[in-house]
Amino acid sequence: MSVRWAVRGRTRVRWGCTLLSALMLAVVCSPASTQAASWSPAPSLSTARAAHTATLLANGKVLVAGGYTPTGPAASAELYDPASSTWSPAASMTTARYLHAATTLRDGRVLVIGGSGEGSGWDASTESYDPASDTWTSTASRLGLPSAAHATTSLADGRVLVTGGVSDADPDATVELYDAVSVHGHRRSA
Repeated sequence: MSVRWAVRGRTRVRWGCTLLSALMLAVVCSPASTQAASWSPAPSLSTARAAHTATLLANGKVLVAGGYTPTGPAASAELYDPASSTWSPAASMTTARYLHAATTLRDGRVLVIGGSGEGSGWDASTESYDPASDTWTSTASRLGLPSAAHATTSLADGRVLVTGGVSDADPDATVELYDAVSVHGHRRSA
């Protein structure tokens, strides 16, 4: 490590070592570093699944939806309550899917986008889950390009950004915006 010397008047300060010492002290003394991260067991899902989504709801519960199960793509969903550490069934999606994405909308609904189903290739359909009524509804809006394994995030203005994914068996760089109010998707290829 190189140490630079700074001379101010007659005082020489080793800035590099001083900065390094301050950083080390901050890391060692920070509350986060003194607490070790740990894992603890929780109850198992009622259905073994992979390539599903898990979405935090406004009520603090977690919605787990779809995925690939030992019997194939699933439409089933379940709710995890961290307060009681229990699982309960939720209504099933309208379409069995895995490798889909899910995000919470401003009004508390969960939007599920795309994915894949048994023998159906990539899916462009969307549906929403209403936790207040425990119901799923297919939306009229569809992705411009059927896609799976993409990422979604809710934007501050209420729209949902859909990025990347797989279409036609290749990764793609497409980006699409979903507007829950106007229900018009806008797709842009990079």
